[in-house]
Amino acid sequence: MSPVLLRAYLVDDEALALERLERLLASVGGISMEGRATDPAAALAFLSSPAGRDIDVLFLDIQMPGMNGFELLSRLNEQPCVIFTTAFDEYALRAFEVNSIDYLLKPIDPEQLSRALRKLQRLHPAPRPAWQQQADLPALLRELAATLRGDRLEYPRRIATRIGERITFLDLEQVTHFLASDKLTYAVVNGGQHCVDQTIKDLEQRLDPARFLRIHRAVLVNVDWIKELGAWFAGKLVITLKDAQHTQLTVARDRVAALKERLGV
Repeated sequence: MSPVLLRAYLVDDEALALERLERLLASVGGISMEGRATDPAAALAFLSSPAGRDIDVLFLDIQMPGMNGFELLSRLNEQPCVIFTTAFDEYALRAFEVNSIDYLLKPIDPEQLSRALRKLQRLHPAPRPAWQQQADLPALLRELAATLRGDRLEYPRRIATRIGERITFLDLEQVTHFLASDKLTYAVVNGGQHCVDQTIKDLEQRLDPARFLRIHRAVLVNVDWIKELGAWFAGKLVITLKDAQHTQLTVARDRVAALKERLGV
């Protein structure tokens, strides 16, 4: 890290998560800890004060009891630069809807933290970005906050993929399948592979089960892209996709019944 000193404030309802993040920040260096809070109301009071308005970065948990991260931001008159922290990638995608500096999935990886801080330092000490002044930002924050309060989390429509420090988003309806290979997971779009942070197991739990079905320990398929089924040896099936490559995927024997039930055959 460069010697630039960034003033940081941490908010997370889990004390252990705060302590770990503070240790990670201390090991990185270049960070002045201006405070931390496990109570969102206490954080709101600080961030609304002159001292709070002078911080360079707010590390903010999204899902917290009483007041979630989006609601906390919606109550601030001036928006800080935010790095969201969350255990759920669905929330991370929503965080990007409010143009945060970055997001960190828990448990926070030191290299991902360093990446986020490098990104922040490139912006420092630039003035607050224009998006923070948009008139519709408070309404968006309130909408996101209400969704979390009502526990009505919708299945994500997009998924994030990283190339170095660059983050792009893929529309899930265009993803034909997810594939695990060499300890990495890839979203496949039009034959191209895009690395994602989640495991196949994580994706199976988080994506819409009406669309994505696990057909192998290493494959999660978008059933909307299935063109045809074909028998293979040892009771297995092969599915052919509707993509330009006519990709063929093997269905594990113990997954055949679930696939046939889903497709109504």
